[in-house]
Amino acid sequence: MCNFSNDEDRFGYIVDTPEIRGLVEETQRLMREIESDAERLEALQPTFAKLLGADGWLPEQYGSPDLESGMGGGIGQYALYRSEDGSLCLFSLVIPTGASTPVHDHLAWGLIGVYRGEQAETIYERMDDGFDEAHADLRVSKELHVKRGEFYALLPPTDDIHYVTTVSEGASVSIHLLANDTACVWRHKFEPEQGTVAAFRSGYSNAACPPE
Repeated sequence: MCNFSNDEDRFGYIVDTPEIRGLVEETQRLMREIESDAERLEALQPTFAKLLGADGWLPEQYGSPDLESGMGGGIGQYALYRSEDGSLCLFSLVIPTGASTPVHDHLAWGLIGVYRGEQAETIYERMDDGFDEAHADLRVSKELHVKRGEFYALLPPTDDIHYVTTVSEGASVSIHLLANDTACVWRHKFEPEQGTVAAFRSGYSNAACPPE
């Protein structure tokens, strides 16, 4: 059973399918039982891979571009699950062909994988100490080509700053499992060539963020 209503402070299973429920419940169990973020991420990989490999669980509207996106470029960010305490979220990110996200961070551990299409990911390492809130010195640390079913881990500060471009003929859809309410927390958007950084909140396409 799926809930498609929009523009509300919505929590819990916004899309409720056995595949999503299985991943969320396993994540919550491991959060209780494993203290180390790195070990927890390792233990989560088989369940996350199972979700990426399953067909039919993602509603069509949550795999489509959003022309009114807060991230621009038609990029849609659709909440699938949000815990009320802000400790976990699952969402789909839809990037139209040729579009790119801003360079941004996540500020949470988690897993990101491609469900549809292909993506090029450029990952940055921050070289400054972060003392100046308006300045960031970034360098490219690695570049990835991610295809359907492939995924990677985030374990801040390692590999937490990146941007993603769709390189497939159709829009790409990636699935994000992160240990915060990603679209509603204040994170950072970077301009590497200018060396600038600014606070931003991307917002969900299908759910409102709580008041600040």
